[in-house]
Amino acid sequence: MSWADHYRRRDAIELVLATGGDRLPYAELESVREAFPSREDLALAMQYRWTQALTGRLDVALTDAERSADVDHVGAVAEAWRATARRCPELRRLLDSYWPEGGSRFREAVRAEQRMVALAAGLAGHDEPADEVARIGAAFLALVREGPDRPVRGGRPIEQLFRRLVASS
Repeated sequence: MSWADHYRRRDAIELVLATGGDRLPYAELESVREAFPSREDLALAMQYRWTQALTGRLDVALTDAERSADVDHVGAVAEAWRATARRCPELRRLLDSYWPEGGSRFREAVRAEQRMVALAAGLAGHDEPADEVARIGAAFLALVREGPDRPVRGGRPIEQLFRRLVASS
């Protein structure tokens, strides 16, 4: 890809994010169609942007967690994901809206995110099957999306409950 292609794709993604809609636009934006051969290619590029932002926040959160005994990896990863979603709400909303229609390449990119989150939180190990790690990550992210302090049985935060469930299986 040339630099011109890179900038054209970047500008197309910025245009999509600026539309403010609840659905990933493609057909209605000529410059987006010119930059991306398909709607799924656009979604993949946006998922890549999300992964870059999330990875940066995860790196900082996990570095901080290593320095302080008061911070656990599960909570640090949950907060990193939420902080990324707060910083990139349009991106997160459009990716979520595309999920039901997403093709196999997009779904695999999301599964890679789920595996990354499960491993970073320490909820799964590198020696476990990839499908199992992705399943754990998906369940964890479903709980993370519920909110940071939403109480569950016994008043424990969601992350504490999830950590106990994973440890007991």
